[in-house]
Amino acid sequence: MSGQSTRYDSLIEQAKIYAHEYYVNDNPSVTDAVYDSLIREIKSYEADYPDSVRADSPTQRIAGYALDKFEKVQHSSRMLSLNDVFSRDDVEDWVKRISKLKPGAKHEYFCDIKMDGLACALIYEDGVLVRAVTRGDGLVGEDVTANVRTIASVPLSLLVTKEFSAFCTGRTEIRGEIIMLKKDFEALNAKRRAAGEPEFANPRNLAAGTIRQLDPTLVAARPLAFRGYDVIRQNPTGIPTYDFAYRCMRALGIAANTYAQVFADIDGVMQFVDTWEQKREELPFHTDGLVVKINDRALYAELGIVGKNPRAAVAYKYPAEEATTVVKDIVISIGRTGAATPVAVFDPVVVAGTTVQHASLHNADEIARKDIRVGDTVTIFKAGDIIPQVEQVIESLRPKTSRPFSMEKELARQYPELEFERPEGEAVYRVRGATGPLILKRALQHFASRAALDIDTLGEKNVVALVDAGLVRDLADIFTLNKDDVLALDRFAELSTDNLLTAIAGKKQAPLSRFIYGLGIRHVGAQTAIDLANQFRRLDSLGTASYEDLKGVEGVGEIVAESILAWFSDEDNEAMLAKLAGKKFVVTGTLESMSRDEAADKIRALGGTFQTSVAKDTDYLVAGGKVGASKLAKAQKFGTKVIDEPELMQLIGS
Repeated sequence: MSGQSTRYDSLIEQAKIYAHEYYVNDNPSVTDAVYDSLIREIKSYEADYPDSVRADSPTQRIAGYALDKFEKVQHSSRMLSLNDVFSRDDVEDWVKRISKLKPGAKHEYFCDIKMDGLACALIYEDGVLVRAVTRGDGLVGEDVTANVRTIASVPLSLLVTKEFSAFCTGRTEIRGEIIMLKKDFEALNAKRRAAGEPEFANPRNLAAGTIRQLDPTLVAARPLAFRGYDVIRQNPTGIPTYDFAYRCMRALGIAANTYAQVFADIDGVMQFVDTWEQKREELPFHTDGLVVKINDRALYAELGIVGKNPRAAVAYKYPAEEATTVVKDIVISIGRTGAATPVAVFDPVVVAGTTVQHASLHNADEIARKDIRVGDTVTIFKAGDIIPQVEQVIESLRPKTSRPFSMEKELARQYPELEFERPEGEAVYRVRGATGPLILKRALQHFASRAALDIDTLGEKNVVALVDAGLVRDLADIFTLNKDDVLALDRFAELSTDNLLTAIAGKKQAPLSRFIYGLGIRHVGAQTAIDLANQFRRLDSLGTASYEDLKGVEGVGEIVAESILAWFSDEDNEAMLAKLAGKKFVVTGTLESMSRDEAADKIRALGGTFQTSVAKDTDYLVAGGKVGASKLAKAQKFGTKVIDEPELMQLIGS
């Protein structure tokens, strides 16, 4: 038997090497068939000699029984959380703070991509895995050893190498993240679709939920992975830097990100930040940012902890791609074609760098499919980085008093004077007896009326001629009419055309109250328009006002507030206002002549829009000093014009 046991030991050691090549180096030297054949031989030996089975055998990953509960375990040292930063200015402020505490110290920065998973600590005694503990509250976690043993990328025993052999004696703790790779998540959902089962929402929640299952066989059926980010030993001097810790983990057989880098200055750190903001979709796992640490671990420890956060590390967060918020109301917008579109009104939340307060719910069928109700907590995301969409309802947070949304009841409540119909084969309700051109003609006549912009040459017959000829498709088009196009119409001669265009040009700077009234927002009369103009001062401020902001205006109650929100939520109205409002700007880097906030105020004062991130509708990217590479890449992708500070000054007349 001694010869066979020696062979058995050799097979296990070789299996560990092959696993290391596959999971850590991502460069297997043998095919799956070869590895499977080796495993079969190990199983055969263990069947003959069950009393000799090693704890670190690859066959011992799956425990055959379900647990009653998870035991609580105190961590050897606290698993800390990190303070968040969101910009270069935040990073520089962080460096200034730690430099004051350690003046003259050389700061070398270790950067890694933050994985979106469940934090976990693996504890090895003399190189053998003995326990796995979740982060918990940082002080006490749960023992999930039976489940973690099923994860193929977690070595049941550490590899012994000459440089790092000391880590295979005594206690070695590896901290890291349990994740599910994108490809594995997509494959798992594909199987569930084929089986007619509901799909999982996202890999992070699935990974966290899976590892807390009491039945290890269920955990084994799901493709989890482990990525290390720290090594802890009783004597910390044996791990001088975080860069060393990563090399150590890989040598021991623990997968650690190969993207991690060390930088000597903040410029290098920010270049790393910008590169991965642009390329993060290429990563095999989901991320919401980066981790930036002082590389020297002795200095890291000396800088200490404030509350639950170490001073020597920060988490750089990218603009959230999705977020949760509460549906405050569902209002219905009537578009220029007479279509009724339900719009969810949210508690304001920042998604992908901009504040979102509402999103189209498209139609009654879509609301019913997702069962969206007033009071629901929902997850929202930005489709194409621009348009906010409701992804799903978190039903466990639904108020007990909630009721399903009824499109027909809400149409009757919000528009009692109108009749609606849903044509056969369509998903959209429409105003009965109204057509797109007819609605536009009425809207344009109101826009030009004496109480609104008072364009006396734009009477009913001229409105009909311009709309029927296709020269005016929304209110904004009257300000870009071409003389030759108007002259080509039967009603217009040289003098009448000049009179019309001159009258329109004279109203481009109309008082805000008249402009608001002219927009034809339902229930907003001339006096309410004056009150709104006095309160909000600018049209963009009115357009982004919350439900509570609107109700704070004298004379604006629930019905009027809902009507204003619905009007500004309509995609056609948003597109029309974009034509009227002027150009959209994004500023990246630092400006010499003014702060970014001052630049934003000047742009808005001149009718422009200041955006926080480059999107498809951005007209100008102003590139100051220390420019962000990700914004430049987006500008190139969307065809946005890049200008410098002097060009901005010329545009805003400074």
